[in-house]
Amino acid sequence: MKNIADIFKLLSDEHRLRILMLLNNKELNVCQVMGIIGSSQSLTSRNISLLYRGGFLDERRAGKHRFYRIRKDVSGEKKAILVLLQTMVKSNTGHKEDLLTLKECTVFQKKMGKCDMKTLQEFMRIKKRKLSERLNA
Repeated sequence: MKNIADIFKLLSDEHRLRILMLLNNKELNVCQVMGIIGSSQSLTSRNISLLYRGGFLDERRAGKHRFYRIRKDVSGEKKAILVLLQTMVKSNTGHKEDLLTLKECTVFQKKMGKCDMKTLQEFMRIKKRKLSERLNA
């Protein structure tokens, strides 16, 4: 039972849930996750580290970047929880917005030809401006 309680403690944070659901869709690096959920580098790295140590994530290195994804060999309990979470967030507006931002971020990075802090900041600036324009329309 303690193992199950530990899993739920790990998933009791909204940022970690958002990160987990994003990584359930696509392999991402810290910069990309930051741009999508709008959190700081330190908070994003800490939450990814907790999910990694908790057995949910795998990582791979490509140059200076570390890319994270859901483990293919995740344990039975964790797999069941992931399936439950997927079902629960399908109609969630915040999750839909995260997926839209993921798509926009991916397109922007392909257009720019790189994924670095400068590109991330430019993406976030444009995203903020578009949001502001939508709210003022």
